[in-house]
Amino acid sequence: MKVIIVYHSGYGHTKIVAEYIQKGGLSILPDVELLSTIEAQNNFDLLHKADTLVFGSPTYMGTVSAEFKKFMEATSKFWYAQQWKNKFAAGFTNSSTLNGDKLNTLQQLSIFAAQHSMLWISAGILPRFENDIQLDEPNGLASYLGLMTLSDNAIKEVNQPKGLVTAELFGKRIAEITQQYKQSN
Repeated sequence: MKVIIVYHSGYGHTKIVAEYIQKGGLSILPDVELLSTIEAQNNFDLLHKADTLVFGSPTYMGTVSAEFKKFMEATSKFWYAQQWKNKFAAGFTNSSTLNGDKLNTLQQLSIFAAQHSMLWISAGILPRFENDIQLDEPNGLASYLGLMTLSDNAIKEVNQPKGLVTAELFGKRIAEITQQYKQSN
């Protein structure tokens, strides 16, 4: 059983999120790999063999990054053959504002997966409340289509985005669903 996380990270925050998703996935499955969009475009055969593909992009100007879009468009070479049909897919995004139109990015990723006839894995993680106050973790941004995280871009060096506990839980969920499906077939 193989999960591959394909991501673009302009400043390093989205890569950190990808690493936490990988960490969660590795707690269930032994084969969870990270590939940048450039590495992925050079290894489509590896992606064709995976059971689950997780797509991650920062949200730039309310959409996926240009680099992630290049990856998406490169898959058109084999789209018609539907080589990813019935594989699982999931998505995540990061930006520096609470909303920042991250939902649009997740919608683009899920539509991309649907174009390839993939099966979408939602976040499946409820937010928690204490004394009627929503906590930052898990799922402090209350995203259900996929994972949303938040980074502080005002700080010049790369810092830990908010939502990494949720990222790890998301990775675990993705691996559990992959494992459950593969074992039943």
